[in-house]
Amino acid sequence: MNNHVEVERITIIAFAHHKGGTGKTTSCLNIAGFLAKSGKSVLVVDVDPQANATSGLGIDPDTLKASMYDLFMGKCPGYQPVKITDIILNSRSGIDIAPSSLELVGAEPFLYTTEGRAKMLAEILLPVRDRYNYILIDTPPSMGQFVINGLVASDHTVITFDRGVFALHGLHTLLTIFSDIKEIIGPKITPDLAILTRWDCEEKDKGGVRGFISRISRKHTPAKAKEEVMIREFEGEVRKYFNLVYPVPYSREIYEAQKAGLPISHFAPDCPAGRAYSGIAEVIQKW
Repeated sequence: MNNHVEVERITIIAFAHHKGGTGKTTSCLNIAGFLAKSGKSVLVVDVDPQANATSGLGIDPDTLKASMYDLFMGKCPGYQPVKITDIILNSRSGIDIAPSSLELVGAEPFLYTTEGRAKMLAEILLPVRDRYNYILIDTPPSMGQFVINGLVASDHTVITFDRGVFALHGLHTLLTIFSDIKEIIGPKITPDLAILTRWDCEEKDKGGVRGFISRISRKHTPAKAKEEVMIREFEGEVRKYFNLVYPVPYSREIYEAQKAGLPISHFAPDCPAGRAYSGIAEVIQKW
């Protein structure tokens, strides 16, 4: 874990989407990687019971002595308080991680019966706010208490979208949820940046025979052309709600980096997705 450092400012960013498979955790870790590589002190807080951010930084959730589960339970009546400094681990990439585990699922029912539950994570983070330049919160693909905690604790919100048919519907759902949080709890949640992840099946095969044939023939089917038009239309619609919108192309190296327990910044920074995430990290550093 990082010792006390001189921090000019602290920026807390939540990565959120109530739908799974949008590249939320991938974006969180890869942006964290480029921030760390630029010399910034970075903590990733994993509040997703799936613990993908934890394993994505090379930490096995099954080996943890303590996790975010213990922190949230420590805020509930009748449970022993735990400090976040007791659970933070350092990863090979130099990014610190407040890890999660499947146990976290069991903490959420207790939160519903606890006063001030929406601000628990904000209170949990207080002891380490002077240790980091950036704290990135990876929230679960749902709209339960952990997502609300992540949004309330953050200064900025990043939303990720995939190419799915219902992606735009998901955007409208999120905006409604943000409005509800303001009405019920008080804090206004304004999404700052949108990341459009482009998982292209054709690109996934570019290393094989199909990819070779595709490259030499440059075949552009009507279906492919129609898909590209739909993507551009979707990007245009998203830009109506976000000042900052960044597409991230598919790169096979993303999955290889995840298997290695490293962000793309430390595995293949010059791949197409790596260059995209590097640019987004530069934008975030201007916040």
